[in-house]
This record gives sequence, structure tokens and C-alpha cells, in this order.
Amino acid sequence: MTKDADTPVVTQEMIALFDDYTHLSLDRRRFMDNLAKLAGSVAAATAAAAMMASNAKAQGIVPDTDPRLRIEDVTYTGPRGDIRGYLARPAEGGAFPAVIVIHENRGLNAHIKDITRRVALEGFLALAPDFLSDLGGTPANEDEARNLFGQLVPTDVTANGVATVTYLQTHEASTSRIGAMGFCWGGGQVNNLAIASPDLLAGVAYYGNQPELEGVPQIKARLMLHYAGLDDRINAGIAPFEAALKAANIDYQLFMYDGANHAFNNETAAARYNKEAADLAWSRTIGFFRETLV
Repeated sequence: MTKDADTPVVTQEMIALFDDYTHLSLDRRRFMDNLAKLAGSVAAATAAAAMMASNAKAQGIVPDTDPRLRIEDVTYTGPRGDIRGYLARPAEGGAFPAVIVIHENRGLNAHIKDITRRVALEGFLALAPDFLSDLGGTPANEDEARNLFGQLVPTDVTANGVATVTYLQTHEASTSRIGAMGFCWGGGQVNNLAIASPDLLAGVAYYGNQPELEGVPQIKARLMLHYAGLDDRINAGIAPFEAALKAANIDYQLFMYDGANHAFNNETAAARYNKEAADLAWSRTIGFFRETLV
């Protein structure tokens, strides 16, 4: 249903359909056909899809010209070749505790770079690796980027994460105290990195897939887990993950944001963004990093 031809009402059923498309089927034609049935027309479906998708041209919260920051593109060595990254730090002072910012399944895009700048403004050396580096890097087209994730080898991804921890441990602006945060696909990678790297001190996963449970006892990092109340797909794995964390005596915090959808932190996706949940999760995250890394 729509209010008018230009302003569709995005229902929870539409959001669930979009989530299935972006994370499971990747079949855009079928997605748009089914969305048109729900929205009432192709035009309404097109408008609804735009409201649910991330806006690659959306203006960030912290501009890349902010004089309080020092920003650079970096390249460092991974197990399969060079890893590209986006590095931001306060323009003055240092050394700084470091935070890895792991992107969604759209790659290293403008939104993730903006989050990296936000983290840096909080007093951290913030690095967003491009985990599509092994495949040539993140393409400009979001659908092309999303399709590349199926070609990634999970063990290679985790190894690149461990290499990123090593890079930051030896960086001249780092105190060698390392944390990581990630969103959606990246949240799952934070969980995997916590298992793989004993040098990771803090991990914050936003609505991320849970890791293989047999690896949970290897976790040394403190964890903070943010979940969206309406995110049935991801939330199905919470109970066994939490049971494994408790059984292994892992230091963790888990927060559920009732009424929020998957990707609630992404302000460039109008229909799924939840400012109240995003602001609360952010304040908890930064406080957690300051407590653990500083």
C-alpha cells in the first residue's frame, strides 16, 4: 500500500523481503517482482526499494575535510596480498588505541568511511579494511559489491582480519591496544576475529552472524553484541551463541533494541534506520572501547 504514488508505506513484510534479497537470494528481478505485489505497483516498489537500500550518495555525519582529523588511504600486507584500508586519527596527540571498523556486505563504501571518521573523532586510531581487496577491491556499484562476497573464502577473510590486528599493533600512531567493530556481515567477522586473534581486546558486533560455536572458548576479547528486535534471521542464532559464551566464561554484554530492524545503525537507509537505537548503541560502543582500550 502507498500513501500516494511517490511515498510508499514500507511494511515489515517488505523489509523482510529486502533482507532476504540482500543476504540470501541476491536475485533482484524476483525481489522487485515480489515487492511490486506488496507495494501495489512497480513505481511504488522502486520507491520502497530506494528507501530500504543504503544511499551511496548520502552526506556523511563527519566530512572528510574535517580539520580535526588526519585521514589517509593505506596498504598493508595480508596473507594473500595487499589489503587496502581507510585510516583516520585525531590530527593532534597520540599514540591512540586502535579500532578496526568492518564493513557491511557492500564493501568499503562512503558510509563506512564516515563511521571510521566518527570513531577517530572519539580519540581512536580507526582503520576500515577493504575485505574485498583479494578480489580487486570494492566496486562502485553496490549490487556488484554484494555479489562478490559469495566469492570470499571465510578462512582468508579471518586471516586478513588477523593481519589487520598485526598491522595496527605495530603502527607508529597506535598504543597496540586493539578493538574491532562491525556491522551486518562485518559484525559476523568481528565474532570470527575474536576467536582467531588472542590479541584483540574488544569486539563490538552489530547484528552480526554468530560464529562456529566450537571456537567460542578461544575468545580472549571482551564482547559487546547489538541486536535488532525485528531481525528474525540473525536473532535465531542468539540463544546457542549466548549459551556457549556463558559456558566458556566469556566477558560479554548483549543488548536487544526492540522495534529496530537489521541495519538500524545505517542512517543512509531511511526505512530501516532507527536513530534512538543507533544513538544508544553508539554511546555504549564508545564507552566500551574507552573502558577496555584506553
